[in-house]
Amino acid sequence: MILLPAIDMKDGRCVRLKKGEFATVSQVADSALETAKAFYDAGAKWIHMVDLDGARDGVRTNFPHINEVIRQSGLSVELGGGIKTKDDVDMMAGAGVARLVIGSAAVTNPEVVDYALKQYCDRVAVGIDCLDGRVRTAGWERDSGLSGLELAQRMEERGVKTLIFTDIAADGMLSGPSFDQLAALQRAVTCDIIASGGVTTLDDVKRLRDMGLYGAIIGKAYYAGTLSLEEALRKAGPQQ
Repeated sequence: MILLPAIDMKDGRCVRLKKGEFATVSQVADSALETAKAFYDAGAKWIHMVDLDGARDGVRTNFPHINEVIRQSGLSVELGGGIKTKDDVDMMAGAGVARLVIGSAAVTNPEVVDYALKQYCDRVAVGIDCLDGRVRTAGWERDSGLSGLELAQRMEERGVKTLIFTDIAADGMLSGPSFDQLAALQRAVTCDIIASGGVTTLDDVKRLRDMGLYGAIIGKAYYAGTLSLEEALRKAGPQQ
């Protein structure tokens, strides 16, 4: 199982939120690039980055910092937040993003997913961000009216191979992943699944690995020191 340590960017800063609520924003690191280099030194191959301003407002304030990580960290960058149009897809792919995470647009403009798949194939993932089982969009501030399983099945039908599932209630809370929801998603689709939200301990990593998940994102746990990234990577198995 691959592990993707995470950096969320807002106003050019490395931050974390609780349950995706912008009012809870707190800075967790001084430099995105130096933090990414620390991930690389620990043995990570991937990094998960989120452009929070892009997700909420569609602005690219954070891209200079994200671009530094793409160019200088040695990590493959998975990026979400604000990839809403075909032009966004082309711009981010052209900048060297290794995996494009399409979130809100998968609900509001699924033709963007079709375009991304046609142009970039396996470099595309869809983010399914749920609160109480219902998909949220626009930086998690709007209820889409869809269930997470319904959206997952629609995306699989369109040809999506990789899904990133976030339980918003667990995100940033150090409360453990939503194992039951992840298992239900595994039963509903055959896509590769990356778990996001709540990963706190080495036991969480081991349990997700044993479920057969493709990947897991580690955010708050790294910054809070509840697990060692080096040990978590060893527990997860060979990285690629």
